[in-house]
Amino acid sequence: MANIIMAVIKYLSILIVGGYTIVSFRALKKTTKEQKRRFYFTQNLLMYLFMVISFITIYINTMADKVIITGGLMIIYFIVTINLYRLIYPKVNRMLLNNMCFFISIGFVMLIRLSYTRAVKQFIFCVVATTFSLVLPWIFGKTKTLRKFYYLYGLFGLALLILVYVIGETTYGAIISLDLGFISIQPSEFVKISFVLFISGILHKNKNFGTIVISAVLGGAHVIVLVLSRDLGSALIYFVAYVFIIYAATGKTIYMLAGFASAALASVAAYYLFSHVQVRVAAWYDPWSIIDGKGYQITQSLFGIGMGGWFGMGLYKGEPAYIPVVEQDFMFSAIAEEFGGFFAIFLIMTYLNLFIVFIRIAFKCTDQFYKTTVFGLAVCLGFQVFLTIGGAIKLIPSTGVTLPLISYGGSSVAATILIFAIVQGIYINEVREAKANGK
Repeated sequence: MANIIMAVIKYLSILIVGGYTIVSFRALKKTTKEQKRRFYFTQNLLMYLFMVISFITIYINTMADKVIITGGLMIIYFIVTINLYRLIYPKVNRMLLNNMCFFISIGFVMLIRLSYTRAVKQFIFCVVATTFSLVLPWIFGKTKTLRKFYYLYGLFGLALLILVYVIGETTYGAIISLDLGFISIQPSEFVKISFVLFISGILHKNKNFGTIVISAVLGGAHVIVLVLSRDLGSALIYFVAYVFIIYAATGKTIYMLAGFASAALASVAAYYLFSHVQVRVAAWYDPWSIIDGKGYQITQSLFGIGMGGWFGMGLYKGEPAYIPVVEQDFMFSAIAEEFGGFFAIFLIMTYLNLFIVFIRIAFKCTDQFYKTTVFGLAVCLGFQVFLTIGGAIKLIPSTGVTLPLISYGGSSVAATILIFAIVQGIYINEVREAKANGK
């Protein structure tokens, strides 16, 4: 009987996530307010249903009461978060809010399945970050003087990255974290925000060649420190975000071409300078010849995705634990193995939907600082998704970055929640000003 229930739940999970994706794209169309409200309600209902049936599956396999208790607390967290945002900010962008919660919910389910201890830690980080994030929309919606402190953002972020390089702890070959005693944090996740604010702020003041050079020097310093720390995934995200922000602010293609040419040269240099880059490239190029060593991680990822097929093996029916660091770098592979290829495609499409929502908000911004800030944060998230999934399916070499809001990583999930809060504040401000101007 239990096997029949789990089989039904497996296919139902695919239908639920597929339905969520379809509703998300339908909500992007020009519809009435009543229709949008129904779409948003449906999104929440599908998310809760997915969590409930997933926790039932986990309980059937573990018979652990703590799963039901923790799962219940997680559902309460989403109910409180969604309703608090709607209460405090009536003009909140429901699509952004719902998508954020949707991705976090998938992360909770997968982490409880893979590591209950890490799932609890992730839950605590989410609660703390969400609590703090409730203030950010007000700050970014009310205080326009924030743009004046762009040099402070740039210098503070750079100083923090240098501090990590000097006294930080090494994880999987990269110097990325600071041990504060009671907690370990990865500052580059938060500096990502200050980096975008710095570039947006300096370009808001002036877009001449001299300003571009200054931004390139300070922005390049961020990237160089990350490269020296061997945090190449973050360095790539920073660099790509910088190039696209410059292009969005100036409209000059030459800057983008120059940026990507520089990236190509830097990639070649990194290959010859860093041994761990050579290892990742070798593992990407031909992992099968070194499957017992350097290629083990990526081959296990591909095996997992292949074993999952289109419909997945079902929760607890796969072996995602065979993939090293699966909860962080290869969560997409674990999802594809146990939930299947259709589920994974729907997940990618929902990330695409999220990116479109970010870009639409950016285009609606009449303020240049807000516009480039939202655009830059969208590029950071979108490119991070590309790097994570691309590495998992062997499209590109693995970069060691997390899948936003889903993979385990307190700093990553907290910083991403703050990014959503910042964009919410900018969106609310734009809606308020549009209404005041009669638009």
